[in-house]
Amino acid sequence: MHSVELLISTLSGWVWGPPMLALLVGTGLYLTILLRGMQFRVLPQALRLIWHKEASSDGDISHFAALMTALAATVGIGNIVGVATAISFGGPGAVFWMWMTGLVGMATKYSEAVLAVKYREKGRYGMRGGPMYYLAKGANLPKLAWLFAVFTALATFGIGNMTQANAVATIFKSTFNVEPWLTGTVLMTMTGLVILGGIRSIGRFTSLLVPFMIIGYVGAALVVLALHVREIPHAFYLIFSHAFSPSAATGGFAGAGVAAAMRFGIARGVFSNESGLGSAPIAAAAAMTSDPVKQALVSMTQTFIDTLVVCTMTAVVILTAPDWIKGVAAGELTSASFGSTLGHAGVMIVALATALFAFSTLIGWNYYGEKAIEYLAGPEAIRPYRVVFVCMVVVGAMMKLEFVWNFSDLMNGMMAIPNIIGLLLLSKVVKSETERYFKW
Repeated sequence: MHSVELLISTLSGWVWGPPMLALLVGTGLYLTILLRGMQFRVLPQALRLIWHKEASSDGDISHFAALMTALAATVGIGNIVGVATAISFGGPGAVFWMWMTGLVGMATKYSEAVLAVKYREKGRYGMRGGPMYYLAKGANLPKLAWLFAVFTALATFGIGNMTQANAVATIFKSTFNVEPWLTGTVLMTMTGLVILGGIRSIGRFTSLLVPFMIIGYVGAALVVLALHVREIPHAFYLIFSHAFSPSAATGGFAGAGVAAAMRFGIARGVFSNESGLGSAPIAAAAAMTSDPVKQALVSMTQTFIDTLVVCTMTAVVILTAPDWIKGVAAGELTSASFGSTLGHAGVMIVALATALFAFSTLIGWNYYGEKAIEYLAGPEAIRPYRVVFVCMVVVGAMMKLEFVWNFSDLMNGMMAIPNIIGLLLLSKVVKSETERYFKW
């Protein structure tokens, strides 16, 4: 077993090495150029479309519900722990490179959603779409489509299930002294109640939960920043200056070079917003929309909200507090930074935010897994999959997960490879759909 764990760890490190990060960011940059920087020009219009309803169009859920389902899966522990990890190992400059992944990732997310809606189809349990369908129907690569579905189904039980349940159980044990089995049982029950009703139930639930948790977390961060308003300019100075020059060692912070800032900033940014992984377009395909571009514009805002808003709030809170230079462990840094200003209330806020973010990720990734299983084994496999998915929640809450984390990272990386191939091969389709809609 040890040799298998070592192999998975090695493969995961290789897959998520510089070539993969360069491929993901490079694809986003290529699509940005191809689409003439459209994400910067039409962002206000995209934000307005979130509230637009097309009840008579094909689809299962509204633009808003589709966006909330995708945000449920991406706004997770990466926005709390991932940002802290980037700063701990890459210095303040890592935040700048997270922003860069978000800005070019918006073009990637837009392109994924255009293709997802264009090549979707109706199934027994509603619309089905995503990379499996645009790889098979658009790029004529059914074997790659099958591989993507396999990698997605496997990743669902890791990054979308057990790791999230374990994160909640761990922080509830340390903060509230709740036993992991109890946390796991409650999570399992709540997850089952939401997902057994299918995408409409998931859409209704995430439409309530996700705005509440994001507004609540950002609101708490704004309170902290209001109390440290004088330190905010210096925090942004640190971000921009250390993006291009080394971070000197100070206090308990060991310092970091520019290469480390780029590496950890890009890696954590991609992990947080998932642009290029191919997960979010599965939710986009369920939207009620008359035009692929409309939902793609809405989907594009997901990366903006995740990385440019939520991750930025976490980063600035950390950099306006003294804890990041005291050598506080990355896993505790965000909590300590909130706590240094708000006391125990700050620690509790981060604990509750972690629980909500992780639970929402469970819900969102379950839907991705459903569609992957449906593609591989047909619609009759969905109900058994849901039962297994729900049961694995309590397992994840009580087990050690180093192997599962490495396996999940590996499967996420393997998802990205066929998806990026599909995006590049079908980039002209994305461009033509965009030009048609905007009449460029």
